[in-house]
Amino acid sequence: MRTDTIRAAAVQIAPDLSGRAGTIERVLNAIAEAAGKGAQFIVFPETFVPYYPYFSFVLPPVQQGAPHLELMQEAVVVPSPETQAVADAARKRGVVVVLGVNERDHGSLYNTQLIFDADGTLALKRRKITPTYHERMVWGQGDGAGLKVADTKVGRVGALACWEHYNPLARYALMTQHEEIHAGHYPGSLVGDIFRDQIEVTMRHHALESGCFVVNSTGWLTEEQIAQIHPDPKLQKAMRSGCMTCIISPEGRHLAEPLTEGEGILIADLDMKLVAKRKRMMDSVGHYARPELLSLVHDTRPAVTRHFREAAHVTPNSTSMAEPEPQPEEGRPDA
Repeated sequence: MRTDTIRAAAVQIAPDLSGRAGTIERVLNAIAEAAGKGAQFIVFPETFVPYYPYFSFVLPPVQQGAPHLELMQEAVVVPSPETQAVADAARKRGVVVVLGVNERDHGSLYNTQLIFDADGTLALKRRKITPTYHERMVWGQGDGAGLKVADTKVGRVGALACWEHYNPLARYALMTQHEEIHAGHYPGSLVGDIFRDQIEVTMRHHALESGCFVVNSTGWLTEEQIAQIHPDPKLQKAMRSGCMTCIISPEGRHLAEPLTEGEGILIADLDMKLVAKRKRMMDSVGHYARPELLSLVHDTRPAVTRHFREAAHVTPNSTSMAEPEPQPEEGRPDA
């Protein structure tokens, strides 16, 4: 367990709604700015590249075809020149970067979180396990293979996106892997003040329960961008406020004044000794757990749509294919 101090940065900026190239440029500029302030760990908002699909929150399904196709065209393939540019920036500055992207995998889009280590390697790619409400029109589902904590230069880093934090077992899966720093991602500029307040409660609770630091980043939209997404003033109200970019200690305290309006980069120093200080009192997956009463089953197998079986054996005197014996599935009682 680390005992030194890590400087963290949570970025709250607007994307470039024209596409991934402009947003990636903003990401690279923010990495340089944060690193120039001494940041070693930098977190960006949910699906920041190219942008969060705000259109899906304010448009009926029959009107979503064109913006959905545009998002698909501008989405990020992993790996790609865009991910390589972020990896190069992380390596050049010696920083760990957590970036939310719309990931395109052939004909599907996913809400994906990427963790780049300080040497530029992609330490983790994970997909949001359950898109929320309107998001189900846009993204596919992730799987348990992505619920992992990454060993990085700054420590053990876990990440979840938005309402995944309302899935206690998803959070517990990261706790059991002893995360030291948790990266939270939210869209921001959505729903209103109540969303801002809910984010704060959730982030502080996770810090306390996991005994880790939380670095949370929410997005931001300018008034011009809000008008670009939808011209109706009534629906524009749904794309304001809801921002809570914050950095929380394992004791549940804000380490800097949170950002709730406008663009900016929040900076705070993480005294890693506080992780042990908190867990000495309450280690939710150690001395405070009761695994003989309550435990987690975590299926870490990647979800696949094609399963392979061995070809049937043909004997010299046989004119037909013999059916292979059915094989039990891994993890089942008959396996």
